[in-house]
Amino acid sequence: MTVVGIRCDAGARTGVGHLVRCVALAEELVTRGVEVRFLSDLGGVEWAEAQLTQRGLPWSPPPVDAAGLVAAAADFDALVIDSYTLPPEHSAAVRAAGTPVLAIVDGDFRGQTADIYVDQNLDSVVDVDGALGLAGLDYALLRSAVRTLRPATPPVHVDGRTPKVVAFFGGTDAYRAAPEIAVLLAQTGVPFEATIIGANESLRDELHAVVPCEGQRFDIIPPTDDLPKLLAEADLVVSASGTSTWELLCLGRPAALVWVVDNQILGYDRMMARGFGAGLGRLGHLGADAVDTLTHLLTDAAARTELARKGWSAVDGRGVERVADALLATVPSPR
Repeated sequence: MTVVGIRCDAGARTGVGHLVRCVALAEELVTRGVEVRFLSDLGGVEWAEAQLTQRGLPWSPPPVDAAGLVAAAADFDALVIDSYTLPPEHSAAVRAAGTPVLAIVDGDFRGQTADIYVDQNLDSVVDVDGALGLAGLDYALLRSAVRTLRPATPPVHVDGRTPKVVAFFGGTDAYRAAPEIAVLLAQTGVPFEATIIGANESLRDELHAVVPCEGQRFDIIPPTDDLPKLLAEADLVVSASGTSTWELLCLGRPAALVWVVDNQILGYDRMMARGFGAGLGRLGHLGADAVDTLTHLLTDAAARTELARKGWSAVDGRGVERVADALLATVPSPR
């Protein structure tokens, strides 16, 4: 059996985006008879741990140094790395020991050495001598729970119904975006039914304190594995411009986006330039313009339909298949 190791982490501050896209790749590999093992520090985030245990994906704490990772990788036919903090000498040492490495990156390679680089971001480019570069939305790594809900055609929105809104900001919402967005939604003054993910009890308390206007309803819930289904039923999604954006495009969901940290600026700007989403601006600096944008999207079904059409056409949901093909091509024969 072919064995692939995945080195990625999650945590209250780092979020769960790296883990989620690695889980998506792992799901595809498992369907092809590959054994996948995670080497991960999950930061005590229960939701992150559940993503592995519920899928029967074994995981253990990561090695602390390059020699430890080389020793662990001796049991793998290939190693996937997805980390902003892993020292570059770790991937170099694994490759030098003869194990193929696939690095999932976001623009900046951060010194990692790999046989294959995957940058799933919009309009990305990977050009490295001697390495295979897989760049752009054709390689977006999406979970099966999302891909199976992709509609056959772009959704069409109609006037005359109360819009359903979903707002979420990753598995931890480290920068406390949800309460700020809930306030902006209430300030629109227009009717909606909103489901807002409160990543922890403190955030949920803040959200419950936001007073809706007449005709508005907030449903505050903890992180849930039913999120893809909620998204598929939403008329508008409000989220951060991160890795989950590609899920929204695949599902054809009209999205209003904020950028939360600096490494999201480039993706945010590219999304706005291509008309794949509506921009609210920078978290912590949102004001009247953001309220106006939300009001427009909540009251204009045609505007939502156009966003849905463009997004649906941009991501076909088959990125995990393409990346798995490339990865397994580096493994000529199983152990």
